Amino acid sequence: MADAPGFELPLLLFSGFRTLIDDLHAELARQGHPDVRPAFGFAMQAIGPRGATASELGKRLGVSKQAAGKTVDRLEQLGYAERAEDPEDARRKLVRLTPHGIDSLVRSAAIFETLRANWVAELGADRVRALEADLRTVTGGGFRLDVAGWFAG
Repeated sequence: MADAPGFELPLLLFSGFRTLIDDLHAELARQGHPDVRPAFGFAMQAIGPRGATASELGKRLGVSKQAAGKTVDRLEQLGYAERAEDPEDARRKLVRLTPHGIDSLVRSAAIFETLRANWVAELGADRVRALEADLRTVTGGGFRLDVAGWFAG
């Protein structure tokens, strides 16, 4: 079997990512979160369990403070996040996830487990584990949340 052209590798990786994310969001919509978009998922991950300022959020997402603020505005409108006083510094506002936001992340984690199980059923556990190990090797094993900033840049 001849090697595939080099340009196919990133497209196949992106297609796999896109398939997982599209399947996740279809199921999230069925489970009561129809307004969650991929960018919101990255933003909620970047906000994290302890919250973040808009400036911190922008850095984590690789976007400007203003762009992060717009995302927070939308997450607030949808009930996924809220702005609150920072208990450590009254001059700062923290963005925190609401119970609705936390619920969407908890559901996302469970859905990803199901999606991975579907890949295992189709490809076999050994192949999926090998794929994950190989991706950790070539990527250094870290996770980045700055997709929006990277795509826009």
